[in-house]
Amino acid sequence: MKDFFGLKNKDIWVFGGAGYLGQSIVSFLHDMEAKVLCIDLEDRALNFVQQASLEGKVSTASLDVRNISACKDFIDKQLEQRGTPFGLVNLTFTSTSKKLEELTEKDVDDSNHGGLTATLLIARQVGSAMAIEKRGSIVLFSSMYGIVSPKPDIYEAPMVKNPIEYGIGKAGVIQMTRYLAVHWGNMNVRCNCISPGPFPNPTVQKNNPLFTAKLAQQSPLGRIGQAHEMSGSVAYLLSDLSSYVSGHNLIVDGGWTSC
Repeated sequence: MKDFFGLKNKDIWVFGGAGYLGQSIVSFLHDMEAKVLCIDLEDRALNFVQQASLEGKVSTASLDVRNISACKDFIDKQLEQRGTPFGLVNLTFTSTSKKLEELTEKDVDDSNHGGLTATLLIARQVGSAMAIEKRGSIVLFSSMYGIVSPKPDIYEAPMVKNPIEYGIGKAGVIQMTRYLAVHWGNMNVRCNCISPGPFPNPTVQKNNPLFTAKLAQQSPLGRIGQAHEMSGSVAYLLSDLSSYVSGHNLIVDGGWTSC
């Protein structure tokens, strides 16, 4: 597997690396002997790395991507210290979890800022460095809800239907991916994104078994996704195995959006 993906000693930065899907991705990339920088809010990256016994093997950093000036300074510092990464993965997002009728103007603006503006500026800053070296792979994260709308009958109380600003932002990430792929194509920098389907985290699975069962029933495969099932897709898009794939939205949803 290590030789198959060819990521050994490749520097890969994972924003949102301490989340449910991010942890699996970071662990897998480490297993592929990549040099991984795991970035997340507060001490989440450090806590994850300690709990996963990856101290000294995976680098960590604390960052709130919504703070654009701090984010720019952070990336400048990493570029100076680590050099231009081989790969960038960004799983970060911002959402309110509010109903459509409850959204305020500020809610929408804040979500767009954290989900679209921050994602674009991170990709632009790192991608521009990659373009200078004429190599690099960027993997952004969208969602099946950037493609289709949530089915109301799945989200019975106490669950709240996936919020509209989240889907709007994720749809924007898909178009952002296409734009950046074309923009840097002649510089040998690839940009792709992944749209996960039903991957509820363990807390949701435990506390809301009926909701989880409804998600599973909606999938043609008859089950929800497991975190480790995302890792291979990320590694593929980062690696030279996908050297002629750019501007693509890889849907990992068990067939959900085919229905």
